[in-house]
Amino acid sequence: MTVTTTAGARLRAVGGGANRWVVLVVLCVSLLLVALDATVLHVAVPAVTEDLRPSGVELLWIVDAYPLVCASLLIMFGTLGDRVGRRRLLLIGYAVFGLASAVAAFAPTPEVLIAARVLLGVGGAMIMPATLSILRAVFPDRAERATAIGIWTAVAAVGAATGPVLGGFLVENFHWGSVFLINIPLMALVLPVGRWLLPESRGGSDGPWDVVGALAAAGGVLGVVLGVKRLGAGAALLDPAAALSVGAGCVLLALFVRRQKRRPHPLIDMRMFARAAFSTSVGCIVLAMLALVGLELIAVQYLQLVLGLTPLETGLRLLPLTFAAMAAGATGSFTLRRLGPRRMVGWGFVLTAAAVLLLLLMGQHDRPLLLTAGFVLLGFGLQTTLFGAYESMLSEAPPEQAGGAAAIGETSYQLGAGMGIALLGSVMNAAYGPRVAALEGVPAAAGSAASHSLGEAYQVADRLGGEAGELLRTTARTSFVGGLHLALVVSAGLLLLGAAAALRLPRRMEALAAHGAHHGPGPQGPDAPHRAEPVLPATRRPGSGEPPAGPAHTAGTATAPPVDAAPTVPRPADPGRNRGHERAEAAGSGRAAH
Repeated sequence: MTVTTTAGARLRAVGGGANRWVVLVVLCVSLLLVALDATVLHVAVPAVTEDLRPSGVELLWIVDAYPLVCASLLIMFGTLGDRVGRRRLLLIGYAVFGLASAVAAFAPTPEVLIAARVLLGVGGAMIMPATLSILRAVFPDRAERATAIGIWTAVAAVGAATGPVLGGFLVENFHWGSVFLINIPLMALVLPVGRWLLPESRGGSDGPWDVVGALAAAGGVLGVVLGVKRLGAGAALLDPAAALSVGAGCVLLALFVRRQKRRPHPLIDMRMFARAAFSTSVGCIVLAMLALVGLELIAVQYLQLVLGLTPLETGLRLLPLTFAAMAAGATGSFTLRRLGPRRMVGWGFVLTAAAVLLLLLMGQHDRPLLLTAGFVLLGFGLQTTLFGAYESMLSEAPPEQAGGAAAIGETSYQLGAGMGIALLGSVMNAAYGPRVAALEGVPAAAGSAASHSLGEAYQVADRLGGEAGELLRTTARTSFVGGLHLALVVSAGLLLLGAAAALRLPRRMEALAAHGAHHGPGPQGPDAPHRAEPVLPATRRPGSGEPPAGPAHTAGTATAPPVDAAPTVPRPADPGRNRGHERAEAAGSGRAAH
């Protein structure tokens, strides 16, 4: 891995690596902004509609442009960062994100707001994989990296969950543009701080960057996500437009995979998917997000439309889920050391499934203690699963492919979220719509309109009035709760499927077993305890006049401080294993030991 000396790198050299935690703070702040922006606009939609008067199609693009563009460009910018420098791309992403936020805040027309949301998606796609790949480079020690990833995932959960609460507060007290204005001062702060502190790192830079492959990946992901979102918005399962979009996306992705397998210098080394730990971790991320986002969307509708809570009260009811996710992230490193990836991810899925089945007790009346207990278990279980999956995926990837691996993880995250809304939304509609549409005593046109959603059913019932209106309202609410229960059962089944898939993960990781080993002389076989390599050794840049970096412990490099732990008994060396691969593992690639 090529690493360029920066002021921040020199600070780490002086401080013995302590400033890598400051780097983590900078990365988490930038991730928080991106996660907030994914959900903060949702509660501002009525205010935007009243001010800008967008058409139905324009309003859909105002909401969806950001996640669509961000998801489609993750692989492109993740692999580009491996070539041109992850820090450089991250700083450009900061600038783009801040500029787009200013344009969005003062957008005079729907078209300008859509363009700004597209630009926000571009900036977010630059930021998200770069934060995770820089984290991978700054924390080569497996145990410390596990702690850092726990903090990183907890921040992502906090951002996504608090977005609606913060957005509701801002819209109630200020102009709707304030949901974008909050990004500008933070970006103005994090841009110079990031330029000063963040280290530059690159992956493999041999050969030209595959522009055609990057565009194929972007188009493929865009097609799949767009089709899945169309299904989630209520389109029929065999809707031609959705089927065409998903089909075209799958074809482009298949061409991308085929092209990468044939190129001598691919954007993403497809051989990573041959590793059970990597491919299984990616699948677990998809399943976890499928359950989380779909359930959150249904829960929000249940709290507001069935229990009659305000948007702010709904956000507050969901806070236990956020706090539980934060606790799981904070304790994730300890849990991983004690349980190992297989049991951590598997039992996380099982705990989440138990929480989902507990929520089957929800009915048409408010049960605050039940909901709180269910949300706490749901948040802790899912965050535990995501922690173990992300840590295993990132550690399994070679350091030079960190940007591509991070992009794959984030793309899986986005695909899982979209698929969750589409799948669980379709299950809800299948249980809810027919009963309401065919209701006796209600005009056919009214029943058809009410079958689209519970919110529309309430509006139709108010217009009908009398016994017919009350019958429609009661039936719609009962049908919605029945559909919710069915969606919960389907979600629990998917979560248990994830628990079964987690059995392919390793029981323990070598790097974690080596975490507490003696740092003195000892066995040097591939299963012997490894010491952390220097965090970011500086390399000589041509014409810079700086001396080249020496071995691991020469002056000018920063070594990660040893972590105190009980010594472990080293396993016998295996002389048949490649020594170069051993050094790669010591640097933090985290290969699994079954």
